[in-house]
Amino acid sequence: MALDRRAELGEFLRSRRARLSPAEAGLPDYGGQRRVPGLRREELARLAGVSVDHYVRLEQGRTLHFSEAVLDAVARALRLSEVERGHLYRLARPWSDADRPGQEPGTQRVRPGLRRLLESAADVPAYIVGRNVDVLAWNGLAAALITDFGALPPRQRNLARLVFLDEGTRSLYADWRVKAGDVAAYLRLDAGRHPGDPSTAELIEELSAAGPEFRELWAEHRLKDKTHGRYLYRHPVVGELDLGFETLRLPDDPDQALVAHTVEEGSPSETALRLLAAWTRENLPAGRAASGGS
Repeated sequence: MALDRRAELGEFLRSRRARLSPAEAGLPDYGGQRRVPGLRREELARLAGVSVDHYVRLEQGRTLHFSEAVLDAVARALRLSEVERGHLYRLARPWSDADRPGQEPGTQRVRPGLRRLLESAADVPAYIVGRNVDVLAWNGLAAALITDFGALPPRQRNLARLVFLDEGTRSLYADWRVKAGDVAAYLRLDAGRHPGDPSTAELIEELSAAGPEFRELWAEHRLKDKTHGRYLYRHPVVGELDLGFETLRLPDDPDQALVAHTVEEGSPSETALRLLAAWTRENLPAGRAASGGS
């Protein structure tokens, strides 16, 4: 089944109202106990310059034909980021043909040239991630750093399943909660881009049933695109690695992104990464070093 886009829209707007206090929004606070955290619907409607009924219809998803002017006004009142604003538009506008419920998602394929690019970048961990945070292709150093993707069945080559369900991957991140929150936020953004994809709903249901940690992070309605950042790894072979990452989205397929790790020159992490590269050449089977096919 596909995600309930109207329910998703309402939950998203309520979560954003809850994080904004009257004082932060420039409204008088008359004190007293508020039944809900953050702004009331009436206050948000006033800030946006729309009628209360109009805003309530938006939050309840009674129709998905709101004008750009209304959505822009609500986005400004809620102080949405560019990523959040785009998410609001996708949820609150009519379906595109590709996202209508029941549409089968296309097969995610990585071009041969991109696979060769991964193979040539032997000194940095790099991989390609697609829809539902599926890992589609990788090089040997990425497999040595994160997990031996080639040894996994295709269904398990998924960052969300690995981070939330695999104990080895969980122990790899010094601050697992930060990594888990980022993955949930990436998955939330992807779900908004393709709300009619039943595989997304299946993945969310699986992770939600596995334990409370994913459910708690999912309920925050955080959104984050994969752009750049850093994580501290605690690798079982070479110890601590403080690595940055940069993400390049493919112009002809924005659902795919190439993620490459970086390291500061002369740092202990650079030495550790060189040791990991040497270990990779000696221990990782060549047939699985840079791959991605089923």
